[in-house]
Amino acid sequence: MGEITPSENEWLIMEIVWASKEKITAARIIEQLKGKLDVSDKTVRVMINRLVAKGVLGFEVDSDDARIYHYYALRQKDECLGMKSRRFIDSFFGGDTGLAIASFIKNGNITEKELDEIRKIIDGIK
Repeated sequence: MGEITPSENEWLIMEIVWASKEKITAARIIEQLKGKLDVSDKTVRVMINRLVAKGVLGFEVDSDDARIYHYYALRQKDECLGMKSRRFIDSFFGGDTGLAIASFIKNGNITEKELDEIRKIIDGIK
């Protein structure tokens, strides 16, 4: 099964879509990516098409101009983060979530405030 979550560069596109209050065109996405991603407009359009194929983005054709598509998120950010996290844990930690968490805490320069937040999350899971 192929990757069904956004790649690193596709994630930049999704951040723009998720932040948008309404459906957004490829031209607007390209405009907002300027200075963040050094790729051609055509490459951005290819990435948008990949996101559609992955089922992360949906679109509607403009009622006045069939050449213009208006894109919207089919998956929310937290869903994509969850899927990415699971694949990462499976790939790099053999599926051992505890080992992954321990590694992040040990090597992540975590502040006391962040540790408190982690404790609250753990307590909420119990």
